[in-house]
Amino acid sequence: MFPHRARRRSDRPSRGRPLGHAAAASVLLLGATVAGTAYVTGRTHDAGALVSSPAAPGATEATVDVAAATSAPGPDGLLAEAVGDIAVEAGARVSVAVLDTESGHGAVYGDGAFDTASIVKVDILASLLLRAQDAGRGLTAQEKSYAGTMIRDSDNASATALWKAIGGKQGLAEANERFGLTGTEGGDGPLWGLTQTTAADQLTLLGQVFGDEGGSVLDKDSRRYLRGLMEDIATGQDWGVSAAGPTGFALKNGWLPRSSTGLWDINSVGRVVVDGRGYLVAVLSDGNSTKAGGISLVEAASKAAVSVLARA
Repeated sequence: MFPHRARRRSDRPSRGRPLGHAAAASVLLLGATVAGTAYVTGRTHDAGALVSSPAAPGATEATVDVAAATSAPGPDGLLAEAVGDIAVEAGARVSVAVLDTESGHGAVYGDGAFDTASIVKVDILASLLLRAQDAGRGLTAQEKSYAGTMIRDSDNASATALWKAIGGKQGLAEANERFGLTGTEGGDGPLWGLTQTTAADQLTLLGQVFGDEGGSVLDKDSRRYLRGLMEDIATGQDWGVSAAGPTGFALKNGWLPRSSTGLWDINSVGRVVVDGRGYLVAVLSDGNSTKAGGISLVEAASKAAVSVLARA
C-alpha cells in the first residue's frame, strides 16, 4: 500500500498482442454476473472461412478450415485466450507477462501502463544494488535494514529512504536503462508508488533478478540478496503470483486504493516453481472495486499464464 496524491486513472484498455492470425479473428464480449457485480470476459474466436478445395480425380470434394490449417495461436494468443476465460470486473484492466526460465518461451497479454504501487520496491532495491556495485562496495547496515523491511514487510518509510538514496525518478531511470526497461517511468518527487510500468517491463526486471551472470547487470551477490528477500515475504503478503506455484515462490506485491475513485490497483511479480520448472510472472491490474477482488483476479491470471507455458 502506498500513501499517494490522487491522480486520474488511465482509461486506455489493456490489449493483448496481435495473434498470428489476427486478420481472421473476432472478439466477442460475454456478459456474466458474479455476486451481484457485472463482469465481462473477452474471448477470441477464429473466423476462418470455410472454402472448398479442388477435388482430385476420383475423390470427393473436401472442405478445409484455412485459418486452422495454416496457423495455430502462438504463446501470446494462447495467453490471450486463457485470460479471456477469466471473469474481469467491468471497468477493470489486467496485463500479464510470463517466461519459462528453462525453455526461454514466454508470452505477454496487454501493453498498457499501470501504477506500480509497491512492486516498484524491487526496482528501487535493484537500482541501489547496481549503484553499490558501481562504487565497488556492499550495502551499508542502514541500507540493508531499509531493504529488508521494504521488501519483506512492504514498509513505505524504508522505500522513501532508499528512493532518495538512488536519486529518485532520475536514478531509477538511469538504472532501468541498463536493466533494459523501456516502458517504465518513475513517479514524481516522493511518489515512488505512482511509477508507471508495463507487465513486459516487469518481466524484464525479474530477468535481471533471477537471471544468470551472462544475462544480468546485477552480480551474483546482488541477485542472491534480492532473491532471498523476495523469498521471505511477510505472512499475509504472500498472495498473488504464488497462487501458480504455492510450494516454491519469491515475490513482491503492490496494492493501492485510489482516493479519486475508490478503486484498487493490485499487482504481483515474482518467480514460481511448478513441477520442477521455474516461471517468471508479472501481473498488473487496476480498476478493481475491492482489494480482495483484485487479488482474486491477479491470482487467476497468474495460474492461467503458467498453465499456458506448461502446456507448450
